[in-house]
Amino acid sequence: MSVLTQVLEQAGKPTGRRGRFMARFMNAAHSRMTNWALGQVSVDEEYTVLDIGCGGGRTVAKLARKAAKGKVFGIDLSEESVATSRKTNGRLIGLNRVEVVQGAVSKLPFTDSSFDLATAVETYYFWPDLIADMREILRVLRPGGQLAVIAEAYKGGGSHDERFQQLLRVTKQEGKINYLSAEGLAEALSNAGFAKVQVHKEGKRGWVCALGSKSRQT
Repeated sequence: MSVLTQVLEQAGKPTGRRGRFMARFMNAAHSRMTNWALGQVSVDEEYTVLDIGCGGGRTVAKLARKAAKGKVFGIDLSEESVATSRKTNGRLIGLNRVEVVQGAVSKLPFTDSSFDLATAVETYYFWPDLIADMREILRVLRPGGQLAVIAEAYKGGGSHDERFQQLLRVTKQEGKINYLSAEGLAEALSNAGFAKVQVHKEGKRGWVCALGSKSRQT
């Protein structure tokens, strides 16, 4: 198994000692991008928010600061990520402002219309069925609620496109990961039933934030 394959497996579902390291690494590596992306999203202080693929939990903490009178839920497929996220947000969990659970995007353990906002940072690449999984997120959003899909590598990402193409060639051979262009993300959101789709790009670093809303007419 190649080193890249091992890294991709840990990024998709951190396990064991390496998984704990990966969860902590993602906290640091994604922080600046997440700050930028959340600047494109309106987060009311009373929102109920879901962070999908919450990793080490730093995005959960950032969301909790914005939704200061609401509640933030994190969910991750990895037991190691859940444990790390709970440790990162221990104080907020004690205050009942944060809850972190283990589960899959394909079958979210939440009732219909539970959330005002859902975020997905550097995780859509690994979802088993992107359109179906986006529809599952749509189910748990309230009318008018938004999904923000945030990524740091995408096809056509300006000066970062060469790096992206190298990743794409290797990961395509490995069959482990699925990168889309910014336009592809917008199309996926539309195909999943989201309205008012927008795409924000940070050209210098190759970051993208794709937003879609649940129709208020249900």
